[in-house]
Amino acid sequence: MNLPVIRLRPKAEARAIRHGFPWVYSDELVTDRRTKALAPGSLAVLEDAERRPLGLVAVNPGSRIIARVLDRDPEAVVDADWLAARLRAALAHRAQLYDAPYYRLVHAEADGLPGVVIDRFGDAAVIQSNAAWAEALLAPLTEALCAVTGVATVVKNGAGRARALEGLPEETVVLRGGVDGPVAVPMNGATYMADLMGGQKTGLFFDQRDNHAFVQRLAGGARVLDVFSHVGGFSLAALAAGAESALAVDSSAPALELAGQGAAAMGAAARFATRRGDAFDTMAALAEAGERFDLLVCDPPAFAPSRQALDAGLRAYERVARLAAGLVAPGGYLGLCSCSHAADLTRFRNASARGIGKAGRRGQIVYTGFAGPDHPQLPQLAESGYLKALVFRL
Repeated sequence: MNLPVIRLRPKAEARAIRHGFPWVYSDELVTDRRTKALAPGSLAVLEDAERRPLGLVAVNPGSRIIARVLDRDPEAVVDADWLAARLRAALAHRAQLYDAPYYRLVHAEADGLPGVVIDRFGDAAVIQSNAAWAEALLAPLTEALCAVTGVATVVKNGAGRARALEGLPEETVVLRGGVDGPVAVPMNGATYMADLMGGQKTGLFFDQRDNHAFVQRLAGGARVLDVFSHVGGFSLAALAAGAESALAVDSSAPALELAGQGAAAMGAAARFATRRGDAFDTMAALAEAGERFDLLVCDPPAFAPSRQALDAGLRAYERVARLAAGLVAPGGYLGLCSCSHAADLTRFRNASARGIGKAGRRGQIVYTGFAGPDHPQLPQLAESGYLKALVFRL
């Protein structure tokens, strides 16, 4: 193909690209009139300042990430066969991990498909095309997905901050097959109900699977509080492991309704309760009422989604830890999670420890967890290792 050529500025770090970094920022590229005129999602050959080719990239002149590396081979052809090869490699890894087809199938840059997330729910899959190139190639990507995995239903979830940064519109549509209601998802012995059309992200957070499994080891006979519960992630896992009771707290009524459906599907409805409200206000009210729990887990949204929000986000994590620690019975366990890539493990751990200390409690860390192996990390891209989970014994 006769593709356009784009070039790094003389002071840009070409070694990072050669060593596997997948992005080029707009201030690293020579953005002349020709480059600015490229349509979002266009393919181009990236060269260093000495005109040596670095690979094939997708370009979006309107994004701060102006180029995403698709292939180290500048002569690669990105078509249905290329997409299918990436999907087959991703599927082989997940098939090695899990007996049932419920997992993250594609984790963006780490699986060689920059900006693309695909979660699989049995014979259905949800695609998040969070980069202009993937949006432009959505039809062949869908075709390849169905051919490689055999899924019959494909949903495009086009919501979220990442798409806005790429200049893409928000829309959620069914691309193949049909969706007639929530999908039951078995995981760690629990049953979760995923809303593929209207739920957060793709409908379920597979990334917490291994952290759910650890918390299950602490849940037998426990009184459990699951704050920022979404569809009951930690509370339903605890019930599956024999918790005495579980209370799920979230601000979303639809999410709590799905959590209740999951508990009923597990035969655990009698041990499960929900409470809708602001997490901070609800924890304060529970403390005022003298409630105590043997196991408490907080899995909030990203309080620090960017470096600019880091300080405020760390204060929010500290506040969560302080309020939550006061609700844990002596000798009980407190799980705290962060999905903010801007808050690294050390900062998050320190903020959590400060909050526990300000609550007048002493804690020991008994577990540190991350996203499951269906969410692989690209070593060169810190953002791919966003999830941290800590469990303290107080």
